[in-house]
Amino acid sequence: MTTVLRVLDPAISDEVPVLSPSGMHAIIDIGSNSVRLVVYQGLTRIPATVFNEKVMAGLGRGLAANGKLSKGAMDVAVAALRRFAALARAMGIVDVRTVATAAVREASNGADFIARVFAECNLAITVIDGDAEARGAAMGVLSGIPDADGVIGDLGGGSLELVRVRGGEMLERISLPIGSLRLDAVRKRDRRALSPFIAKALDKVGWAEAGRGLPFYMVGGSWRALAQVHIWMTGHPLPIVHQYEMPASATVKLVRSLSQFDPETLKGVPHLSTSRLGSLPGAALLLASVVKRLGASSVIASGFGLREGLLFAELSEAERSIDPLIAAARSEGSRQGRFAEHGDMLFEWMDGLFAGESPSDRRLRLAACLLSDIAWRAHPDFRPERGVDVALHGNWVAVTAAERAALACALHHTFGGAENAPLMATLLLLAPASLLARARAWGLALRLGQRLSGGTAVGLVATRLLRADDALVLSLGSAHADLAGETVMRRLKVLGAALGLPHQVRMA
Repeated sequence: MTTVLRVLDPAISDEVPVLSPSGMHAIIDIGSNSVRLVVYQGLTRIPATVFNEKVMAGLGRGLAANGKLSKGAMDVAVAALRRFAALARAMGIVDVRTVATAAVREASNGADFIARVFAECNLAITVIDGDAEARGAAMGVLSGIPDADGVIGDLGGGSLELVRVRGGEMLERISLPIGSLRLDAVRKRDRRALSPFIAKALDKVGWAEAGRGLPFYMVGGSWRALAQVHIWMTGHPLPIVHQYEMPASATVKLVRSLSQFDPETLKGVPHLSTSRLGSLPGAALLLASVVKRLGASSVIASGFGLREGLLFAELSEAERSIDPLIAAARSEGSRQGRFAEHGDMLFEWMDGLFAGESPSDRRLRLAACLLSDIAWRAHPDFRPERGVDVALHGNWVAVTAAERAALACALHHTFGGAENAPLMATLLLLAPASLLARARAWGLALRLGQRLSGGTAVGLVATRLLRADDALVLSLGSAHADLAGETVMRRLKVLGAALGLPHQVRMA
């Protein structure tokens, strides 16, 4: 296998990516705690993950003791890397990037490890410095949360990177040697030493005031695990970590709770890796300390980090500016729907009914339109369930829990779901009733449009749905008057009732 590695600083790389014959790209991330292979399909705004595997090698555990990578940890890591290289060959991937972070860059025998990996695995490791790691993690968060405005923190096994972001730009940043493995080592030696150790490191953040009153975006396995614990503790109805938000005060409660929970209790937390249990107390104390030092308003978890940042850096400015939710919805609608262009046409067809809506509502309505034909293969009785599942549990980014609920509500009604379905009570736990009412109207309009057009362009080009003279109006060209059949009129009436408007058909 020919290993291609091009990115030293993902924020400034301008080299042209080499496409694999398979169309797949692989990133091998050698961290202080884990070694991971992720394979992505294509180089797009939100590339699909087709393979993801990690091995907890713990390369950084020996650093605190003697500044070296231990032989045992290196053996585990090399065995994993041999497997990853073999998998990449089997998948036909030539674009394999292998990057290493804090443990390898700081170990006195890091060069020996790099040479061994090249000799045994034919993988050329690039060690990225703390600044490049911070920039890469920030780009990853921005790829998944484009409007992030606050401070990003990426907690690895060996280091913590903090970056101030605003308007899609990276501003102040710093890399601190206080990763989860180091925190755990200090805690095991002397619990009382952990708080002073953290405070001393955070004192180096001279620009902390820049994060006051703004969200803190947390990245890294240990911090994502804390989000899973908080979801479990609070009974949050949507167990999705990306863009899960908790109040700043929750970080202190996590510290207290983790001091009381025994390991067996924590093993009952859904999706929580048992390999993370030992790092949680230190990670929670660090999170609470960072939030306090910054004066953050809330904490938002990001499922995207360094690896996604490496890919995001390879896109053009135009590609980076694409809305990732809309891009993903368009791709999913095209893959599962019958008529690739139908979602965009439905969106324009009903524009006159929703004139004056907010940009956020307009964006969600477009996403709902793009997904409005994804359930046609399912049995009619289960189409609402299918739409809800895709909306709530799909691998979307740049979307909050409330926005997922709105999409679910829209698709539920698009596919004929009942207004009094038990699902609606769950959605009300995630989103305000006013947003769900608007989403229901989008869904009923989509249901009308799908029936009116039969999936044809003619049915949408020759008609329009709009609000005029305080009435819901379906406008048809006289040559297409026959489209307004009984079922269409019934659905028009239901939509009008939902909006509190009388309905009528006008010939144009």
